[in-house]
Amino acid sequence: MKEGRIIKVSGPLVVAEGMEEANVYDVVEVSDNKLIGEIIEMRGDKASIQVYEETTGIGPGDVVITTGSPLSIELGPGMLEQMFDGIQRPLLKIQEAVGDFLLKGVSVPALDREKKWQFTPTVQVGEEVEPGKVIGTVQETEIVLHKIMVPNGIYGKIVDIKEGEFTVEKTICSIETENGVRELNMIQKWPVRKGRPYLRKLNPVKPLITGQRIIDTFFAVTKGGTAAIPGPFGSGKTVIQHQLAKWADAEVVVYVGCGERGNEMTDVLMEFPEIIDPKTGQSLMKRTVLIANTSNMPVAAREASIYTGITIAEYFRDMGYSVALMADSTSRWAEALREMSGRLEEMPGDEGYPAYLSSRIAEFYERAGLVECLGNGEEGALTVIGAVSPPGGDISEPVSQSTLRIAKVFWGLDYALSYRRHFPAINWLNSYSLYQAKMDKYKEEEIDKDFPKFRIEAMALLQEEAKLQEIVRLVGRDSLSELDQLKLEITKSLREDFLQQNAFHEVDTYCSLPKQFKMLKLILSFYDEAQRGLKEGVYLNEILALPAREKITRAKNISEKELDSFDKIEEEVKEAVSKLIAEGGKPNA
Repeated sequence: MKEGRIIKVSGPLVVAEGMEEANVYDVVEVSDNKLIGEIIEMRGDKASIQVYEETTGIGPGDVVITTGSPLSIELGPGMLEQMFDGIQRPLLKIQEAVGDFLLKGVSVPALDREKKWQFTPTVQVGEEVEPGKVIGTVQETEIVLHKIMVPNGIYGKIVDIKEGEFTVEKTICSIETENGVRELNMIQKWPVRKGRPYLRKLNPVKPLITGQRIIDTFFAVTKGGTAAIPGPFGSGKTVIQHQLAKWADAEVVVYVGCGERGNEMTDVLMEFPEIIDPKTGQSLMKRTVLIANTSNMPVAAREASIYTGITIAEYFRDMGYSVALMADSTSRWAEALREMSGRLEEMPGDEGYPAYLSSRIAEFYERAGLVECLGNGEEGALTVIGAVSPPGGDISEPVSQSTLRIAKVFWGLDYALSYRRHFPAINWLNSYSLYQAKMDKYKEEEIDKDFPKFRIEAMALLQEEAKLQEIVRLVGRDSLSELDQLKLEITKSLREDFLQQNAFHEVDTYCSLPKQFKMLKLILSFYDEAQRGLKEGVYLNEILALPAREKITRAKNISEKELDSFDKIEEEVKEAVSKLIAEGGKPNA
């Protein structure tokens, strides 16, 4: 270890001299408090260090010691159900050790060193192994089987492997390599800024089913895809992130609260343990890792929190799991980059952000993907969903634009919709998904061949509504033909009965793909029947007064077990329109 001395302190930036033996991205201990920092720039023997803790009280002359290794985290059993800060310190363990407030320099191991795990080997003595090969399993929670893998760079033959209860530090396996025998325990260390390796990337073709109708039907994201949620303050970004974390069909969820308000992380902590996962019957926390780096915590740690989260997500991906990473929000991370860049006196780019902002955002999103894992040949998926908080909702600002260049799905939140209490406030005219062709093919094969056709018809109606509303504003609704008035009624039904969804309603909070198809089909079949009635001379107000319309409005509250009800309502509509035609309809001239 090499010592240096502080010559400058500027907020989270510390400059130390006498550091000629250190390297960029080395972790250092700053002052006698041993604050954790990372070297982000070297000029001669002077190192610029971003400190991940509060720097008040330290000054010139204080000692800085380099550890010689990059910022790394511990990967192994015990991460699920935990809440870490931005540099993977377990907050609940720290609370037990020092109380409710973080103290400077407090250090607690990320993984519990005392808890024993039941290790079951899956390989035998004499077997050849390589990086990524699963050598055994630990039942970490009731729903996630933690696979213990050979660390990167180790090739050889198993000479000893044990079964039983062990702590994460105990040796469980010995491997004979070219350089001698390597003893393995359950902990892997990995530098957070470096993506974990895989065999190859695959073409993502399966959707990440979220249970949110506007997303799954119109703007779906694949398992292994990337999505961005830009939106102004109060438009519902965090609630959508919470909904995706709760209901997306990922086997593991990593939720990163990066620079958001503390009460939002509190909501997550209070809600998630109480929500029962419908697929497993267990608490959602059993498959969730939380990383909390709230807005009142040191700004430099925001940058680390994003990398910490994606490294943990990659680790579970390497086991062959489908993992979803929620980053809320990447704008706060970009603001931390801007602050550090300003303190380093770098040349600013657009709106003061550093010139390398786009490349950093691209590096982050590029770590998503559907991959063939090393060693075990399984497929693992990492889906990254990032919220962006542009000032004033202006998505022309640099963070939004850099994100949109990379992310293939754009869920554009609209303050006007949220003001009208339409949630999720995703604007269907601005949003898009570049995975749409793949998703249509999947729905065609797995749900119903007509699903893509109905989606296209519904979107065409919604786009036509925008044009009709312009005419209505100019000359009034009564000037429209009955067919155009019918279109406005159907699009109102699409908006209020299909696109709008109540996150706090017991049934409506989650909607499966078969139910989404049935709902869409019901609304569009009513449209077809109403058109048939109009052609036969039935007045529009008679059609709109049918009792079945009330049932269509309430259809979103029909449970998943009663999907046959949709067919009955459809039949009722057909019979009612036929009756109206028989009673008073006559062919139009």
